[in-house]
Amino acid sequence: MEDALPIQKIIHVDMDAFYASVEQLDDPGLVGKPVAVGGGGKRGVVSAASYEARKFGVRSAMSGVLAKKLCKELIFVRPRFDRYAEISSQIRKIFFEYTDLVEPLSLDEAYLDVTLNKKGNPSATLIARDIRNEIKERTGLNASAGISVNKFVAKVASDINKPNGQKTIPPEEVLEFLESLDIKKFYGVGKVMKEKMYRLGIYTGKDLKQKSLEFLEDHFGKSGGHFYKIVRGIQKSKVSPDHIRKSLAAERTFRENISSEVFMLERLEEIAIEVERRLQKSKVAGRTITLKIKYSDFSLQTRSKTLSIYVSSKDLIMETVKDLLFQEGMKDSVRLLGISISNLNTEDKKEAPPPPEKSIDVQLKLDF
Repeated sequence: MEDALPIQKIIHVDMDAFYASVEQLDDPGLVGKPVAVGGGGKRGVVSAASYEARKFGVRSAMSGVLAKKLCKELIFVRPRFDRYAEISSQIRKIFFEYTDLVEPLSLDEAYLDVTLNKKGNPSATLIARDIRNEIKERTGLNASAGISVNKFVAKVASDINKPNGQKTIPPEEVLEFLESLDIKKFYGVGKVMKEKMYRLGIYTGKDLKQKSLEFLEDHFGKSGGHFYKIVRGIQKSKVSPDHIRKSLAAERTFRENISSEVFMLERLEEIAIEVERRLQKSKVAGRTITLKIKYSDFSLQTRSKTLSIYVSSKDLIMETVKDLLFQEGMKDSVRLLGISISNLNTEDKKEAPPPPEKSIDVQLKLDF
């Protein structure tokens, strides 16, 4: 019999079309119009698209030329990462009014553990609603949320009622939800992985669950073990707030794989801003900069460079990151980019070992 999952109430908050929404917020003339953040030239790439632009099929990672063909009225706006980081900081202040267990994923999304929260509210669903209302009131922007018992399910759920909505998957519905989920909705399944799963007759979570661990590891390597656990509601990953470690890092997984180095640089600029914020918050600097690249086939590559001085500023970090990115050709499309800083100028604080893995018990009842 499967063990019961420790009582956890996790919220994944995801801002709606964040970059484009900020541009529309700052320039009322853009409200209601199709907006693309990024470049519209021959080498330009769409970093983000407003919902008005998405109606025409414009998506992030799309070339600016193709986006303009799809939507002749499309308005291109240059990204302003400093402004996005400023508003992101305002949003995180709201998060910390509810819990100290906040794990930012990027400027526009974060996990919150509200199992024990500062408001004393037993309902994660109501907390998510209150947080979204606070974000709207203080910034003028809309956010969506997913609520469930672990980070994976909460993240998937946050996409269901976008934009400006939320979805709760209570404990007793988690396994049924995962079984009914289209395999392409599982995070970690990009275009290449999806096609491979389809060829193996895996179209839904239920199909995935019927495959043995040995089968999945034979066909997907280490990722097979991940898929075996996640479809059973097993995820040991906890919401990890910022704290001093041997290294500080930020990374982003893309909804669609990317191959344009121009687009990669835009995303890395955003990630570097987040790394800078974490370094400054922890009052540390580091000498070793590592670029993390995960390709669409799930192979992982890291490239590092150790400097003669300690750095903590975004500009100095990006100088090295650019060198690392262009030092050799990309072997495939990319699904994740990350930047980490190590060799810090402070002592590491020891971390407690992670708790043992648990799986979902469908009889578990929580006030969600």
